[in-house]
Amino acid sequence: MSGPTRAEYCVIACAEAWRDDGEVLASPMGLIPSIGARLARLAFAPDLLLTDGEAMLVRPDGTPEGWLPYREHLAWVTGGRRHVMMGASQIDRFGNQNISCIGDWERPRRQLLGVRGAPVNTLNNPTSYWIPKHSRRVFVERVDMVCGVGYDHAAGARFHRIPRVVTDLGVFDFATPDRSMRLASLHPGVTVEQVREATGFELTVPDEVPATREPTGEELRLIREVVDPAGARAREVAS
Repeated sequence: MSGPTRAEYCVIACAEAWRDDGEVLASPMGLIPSIGARLARLAFAPDLLLTDGEAMLVRPDGTPEGWLPYREHLAWVTGGRRHVMMGASQIDRFGNQNISCIGDWERPRRQLLGVRGAPVNTLNNPTSYWIPKHSRRVFVERVDMVCGVGYDHAAGARFHRIPRVVTDLGVFDFATPDRSMRLASLHPGVTVEQVREATGFELTVPDEVPATREPTGEELRLIREVVDPAGARAREVAS
């Protein structure tokens, strides 16, 4: 079996977001997070619950294993029993996320998705982020509009937590005294200088930055033969 690709390192980094979560509802948004959530369920998080996005709980192959009515889903959303992985058009040093607009929100230069469920997600359950192209356009000093709530705006929010941010360059967390973003690991072939150059704010960088965990042989088999045999992951992150 050939060695892991960059996309597969991103998959395992996303999967690790749900490690030790127990029986929570995984809500991955996007291709790589979805592959990661299914891999986590198969490899090391057997209690993880997956949903079809409508009314069913599903197995990693998409077949139904339970019913999740909308009223029950809302109770999970607001009670800390869901772990979302969203995208971000902008994210800042404290984890504030923007998916609504670029520029002044009264006269934006570009209209995006809109705020949608980001405030409820971030204030009421753990929320991680997946960003397929790490750049200064995304990693900004200050987001143009706060949609997902960061640590500097979350005082008193009982279930607010941002476990990790995964990009095509590495993994980031907020394990610092002021809860600002820290470089937690680098994907193979990526340097600290590359990450700093692609980040629009001062990032906390430890003296020694570990490499992102390599997928095991069994995890690679699951990714390549069970979860994503068509190789869709490579279309989002090139080798």
